[in-house]
Order: sequence, then structure tokens, then C-alpha cells
Amino acid sequence: MTLFEGPGGVQFGRALTTAGWMLVAFLAVGVVTGILNLRYIGTGVQASNTIQVTGHGEFLAVPDIATFTFSVSATKATVADAQTEVTTKANAITAYLKAQGIDAKDIKTTDYSIQPHYEYQTAACPAAAPGSASAVYCPPGRQTLTGYEVSQTTAIKVRDTAKAGDLLAGVGSKGATNVSGLNFTFDDPKGPQQEAREKAIADAKEKAKALSKELGVSLVRIVSFNENGYSPEPYAARSYATGGMDSVKAVAPEISVGQNKLTNDVTITYEIR
Repeated sequence: MTLFEGPGGVQFGRALTTAGWMLVAFLAVGVVTGILNLRYIGTGVQASNTIQVTGHGEFLAVPDIATFTFSVSATKATVADAQTEVTTKANAITAYLKAQGIDAKDIKTTDYSIQPHYEYQTAACPAAAPGSASAVYCPPGRQTLTGYEVSQTTAIKVRDTAKAGDLLAGVGSKGATNVSGLNFTFDDPKGPQQEAREKAIADAKEKAKALSKELGVSLVRIVSFNENGYSPEPYAARSYATGGMDSVKAVAPEISVGQNKLTNDVTITYEIR
């Protein structure tokens, strides 16, 4: 009798067949995985011969928006009185800005604060008694609560930059106690930034071609790329303080928009041979 005869032999045969199919399936999966991984062979190998070049690009453009902030503050004996005065002036300035064509979405409150207001008061020293040799004790001064200061700060975006000077004067005439942070910038800087990046990449490529020719090598491929874009704000006006005189129209300052320079620096590493 062989191993495959009888009831026990049949079961052994079935088990052996199942094990064989399982081995075939395992080997098939391994072969397929190996084939799929062939396209990754060598991709993790770092290039041993490389050169690195840097490129610089600049792009000048006229800004299309202006931004500035204004504050309204008041100090009163009670918080309610201070808030009422600040709210009245802030609402008046907001109404003025809207009348000048500033959209509500371009008017944003950035800070609102309530602070106690103290004054330091010194106490008078008592006069020394006649003939007394003892030192005179002077009581220390103390801080006394005299009221509360309420302040509200609002940021404005001006899409018609030609109006910036008139608006600075206008908000001061309507009761703003401080106007500052005038900047000219771009509402959507992606376009100018892309222009600067393209110039930087072109500069780097020209340097790479010249360098490879001087070294007597060939450029194979780019193995790494890094960039550092920078968009400065060249115009920042000094604080334009006002006295909050509602009845006096301030003279609009002469504002020059000028140009903003956007720069971009890139570093490109090439494999060479």
C-alpha cells in the first residue's frame, strides 16, 4: 500500500496538493512584485558628480492696492462713556469710507481694547515739629484710578491707490486719533512672484550652461531645486497722527505709489558627466 491509498492516503494527497498550490501562489506574488519594483531600481541612487548654481530674478511692478490702519481712542470716567465716544467716531469714519467707495469687505476691525487709566499722586510730607530731632516720615505716593481708556483699531484696503492721500486726511478729520502703516502692495502677488521666479530660473540655467562648458562636462539632469522668494514693501509711511478735529479738513498728504521690487533666488543642482 502506498501513501496515497486508503482513506488516510486520500487526505494526505489532498493536503499535499493544497500546499503545492499555496507555494505556487506565493511564488507568483513574489515574481509580480519584483517586476513592479523594477521601475524603481536606481531611483534612490544619489548622483555622485554634481554642480550647483544659483540664480537671481527681479521684477518691478506698480502696486495695485494701498493699506493703512487708523485708531480711535477716548478716556472717560466710565467704560460706557469711553465706549460711546469711540463707537460714535468709528462709525462716522466707517460711513465716510463707504461713501468714498471703500467696500465693507475692505474695512476690518483688528483690535479693540479697554484699559484702566491711572495717575500717580504723591502725598505731601508733614512739617517737622519745632525743636524735634526726629526724621520726618513722608508717606509713599500711590496710583489712583481716574478713568478708562477705550481704543479701536481698523485696517483699510484701498483698491484705488490714487485716493490714499485723501482718505488719510479724511479719517483724521472724522475723529481718528492715529493713522499709520501705509503700505502699497499687490492684491494678488502670484503673477509678479512668478515673473521673478522665471527670471531666477533662467539666470541659473545660463550659469549652469556656461559653467559646464568651462569645465568640459555635460549636464545630465536636475537632481535638486530650492527657491527663496522675497517680496518687500518699499513704502511704509510714518505715523500720521491727528488731533481728531471733526470740523477741520486736513490737507491731503502727497503720496507716491512708486514700484515694488519682487525678488526670487533659486539654487539648482545638476548631475554631470
